[in-house]
Amino acid sequence: GFPGSPSKRVVCVCVCEAPIEVCISLSLCVCVWLQQLEDLTMWKELTLFNTTDAYADGIVRGYKGGLLRQEDYDPLCQSPSMDDFRMHLQGTDYGNFLANEASNPEPALVQQRATEVMVQEYEYLRGNAGDTLAQFLDYIRHPYMIENVILVIQGTMHDKPLPALLEKCHPLGKFEDLGVAAMASTPEELYHTVLVDTPVGKYFSKECFQFADLQETELEYVRNILMKGYLEDFLDFCQNKVGGTTGEVMTELLEFEADRRSIIISLNSLDSE
Repeated sequence: GFPGSPSKRVVCVCVCEAPIEVCISLSLCVCVWLQQLEDLTMWKELTLFNTTDAYADGIVRGYKGGLLRQEDYDPLCQSPSMDDFRMHLQGTDYGNFLANEASNPEPALVQQRATEVMVQEYEYLRGNAGDTLAQFLDYIRHPYMIENVILVIQGTMHDKPLPALLEKCHPLGKFEDLGVAAMASTPEELYHTVLVDTPVGKYFSKECFQFADLQETELEYVRNILMKGYLEDFLDFCQNKVGGTTGEVMTELLEFEADRRSIIISLNSLDSE
């Protein structure tokens, strides 16, 4: 019946053969000592956190404070024109990011400029992150890199001009030699000419090399193999390298994403039959 974690109760049991008063006194002393030790460990973790990630933490808190709230969305939804929409956005943390655009900008342009703001904030956070946080942020880019590679190859199959394809690529997933993916006609060429020097190259398993060329079906299979390797690698990083609350939360999120993709693949397979 002693309070505390199982480890504390085990320590308390060790003195159970002594008189009850002694047991209670020693048990309470041990519990207090263990609590102080836990507090010291937490203080040490917080101290180390401040030396590596305090500034990045402040950046993230600032970003969170700049998220649009319901009172921000209401006037945006009621805007009769894109100029009114832009005017209401100027009162938020987005500021004058559309100041250089013509009157009544197209929604696609607004989305593009807002994405650019997001990428700038990401790059600033990545540049001020500690080693572990920087690796975590790099993992966030990997799915965009995979999707960009697939987009370029698919567009090339349909005779789309490469500049137009690169323009459609998500900026978080762009990397040097991305355009070379347009020349890949086999999985082996895709790996050796494009992916081998990128962070997502390690997700390219030997299963991808079984195809003689890259058609729509084979390309979708390659995408799923890359995403499977990415999710497994990110999960291992979060559980074994990061750990703690972040590891627990990310485990749940990554398992959800893996389940979601599995369901989509299953549904697409049923439709194809």
